[in-house]
Amino acid sequence: MTTKELLYIEDALGHEQYFQTKCKETAQQIQDSELKSCVEQLGQKHQQIFQSFYSLL
Repeated sequence: MTTKELLYIEDALGHEQYFQTKCKETAQQIQDSELKSCVEQLGQKHQQIFQSFYSLL
């Protein structure tokens, strides 16, 4: 991999971690169970994306 590609993956990993954190924080504040479940699923999806990027390394 080139340096530029590695920097892209590093940046993408940081974004996915940020999205995971925000989804978790937001889900804890939501009262509506259906909406909370949706946000939790988004957080799980970002975790999967993070793992996919991480496995490239």
